[in-house]
Amino acid sequence: MRQMHLVGFLQAQNCTIYASSWRHPDSRTDFLKADFFQEIARILEAGKFDLGFFDDRLSMPDRYGSDHVHTIEHGIRCVKMDPVVVLTMMAAVTQRLGLGSTASTTYFEPFHVARAFQTLDLMSDGRAAWNVVTSLNDGEAANMGHAEMMAHDARYDRADEFIEVVLGHWDGWEDDALIVDKASGRFGDGHKVHRLDFKGKYLSSRGPFTVPRSPQGHPVVIQAGSSGRGKRFSARWAELVFVAYHDVKSGKEEYDEFKAMVAAEGRNPDHVKVATLCTPICAATKAEAEDKAALIARLPLEIDALSLLSEALNFDFASKGMDEPFTDEEMAGIQGLQAIRDRVVKNTGKKNPTVRDFIVGSGRGRPRLDMVGGPKEVADKLEEWFVGGACDGFVIAAAAVPTGYADFVQHVVPELQRRGLFREDYTGSTLRDHLGLPRAMRGDWQPKRMAAE
Repeated sequence: MRQMHLVGFLQAQNCTIYASSWRHPDSRTDFLKADFFQEIARILEAGKFDLGFFDDRLSMPDRYGSDHVHTIEHGIRCVKMDPVVVLTMMAAVTQRLGLGSTASTTYFEPFHVARAFQTLDLMSDGRAAWNVVTSLNDGEAANMGHAEMMAHDARYDRADEFIEVVLGHWDGWEDDALIVDKASGRFGDGHKVHRLDFKGKYLSSRGPFTVPRSPQGHPVVIQAGSSGRGKRFSARWAELVFVAYHDVKSGKEEYDEFKAMVAAEGRNPDHVKVATLCTPICAATKAEAEDKAALIARLPLEIDALSLLSEALNFDFASKGMDEPFTDEEMAGIQGLQAIRDRVVKNTGKKNPTVRDFIVGSGRGRPRLDMVGGPKEVADKLEEWFVGGACDGFVIAAAAVPTGYADFVQHVVPELQRRGLFREDYTGSTLRDHLGLPRAMRGDWQPKRMAAE
């Protein structure tokens, strides 16, 4: 029987994806300590999650008013630690949980990314994943020494080269290149380690790579592009795709469309898993969950939404009045997460929404309270999505840490297991085992269409 995949959506920061989460009375505040993240890791592994995954940005939200003071004052994702380092702390207290992190193709170098994640894969016995992002605002550009952000499609063109370099380096060592024979004095077969010698429009990298292959071959590749260009990138490269579908009907349509794109790239659609974002608010009973949801609904502030919108859309929302419509030029010039802009237009029915419309129509900074209930009610909704063919699994976000994850594992996971929708236990040791993906073999990452180009 087909079973769903579960991903814990994490941030190496002072709050979850929801800036208001740090204000929740049940949220831990020792987020600068390893044990904060290690407790989350233990909870997710106890719930047999496929992986815990870190979203990341290279700047704090400071686009609103071109100032960071409000960010610090309100705790709006202002603490951002290196997620790969945090993952090593989580790896140390787990045996099976997959470990995923974001790293930008716009500002990092591919050799560095390839080495960091392949090392994490070895140190965790084959549990690592890399989330490929292109970065999205001028704050990140400024922190990384650039005057402004690259244009949207150019970022993806560079990302295509970047991932070719990373995957090419991961293929640099054959599986049996290491010998390590003290008696003969032979450490490895030099003919089984290959230079890359890549030269592209944006990037070049020579090699040979310095990290051998891991138990799963190389890390799983994650992507979450939502624009047309982003979806084409995912179809070509990704093995696990994060989405934010808004209802089962449209979700199934988008899911089917994306799987067709994967097939058109000459890839097996069953080897590309799609997980949609949700924020379950759960408890032992529906009444208890509704009480929890009522508290969570009171936590977000207007400044949270304004700051996070400015960051995500790379536009200073302080430059406009609350009820001042965006001009055609301003709407067309948005270069960040364009899917948010498009969703606001759709939800409000306005071609030129106001700042207030963006707050309401985007829901930015505010959990969607559309999955609230006891074990049965939440499991019913997840089953509807999964059995209805709208996804392969779910990215579980929390409105309080660690209780949001603990409640889900305590109340919902057993119900999903009872229905046969989710594993009773891990059946393998690597992340690819959990996701039902084959071991990565050298050269397998090249889609048939690409190989023919």
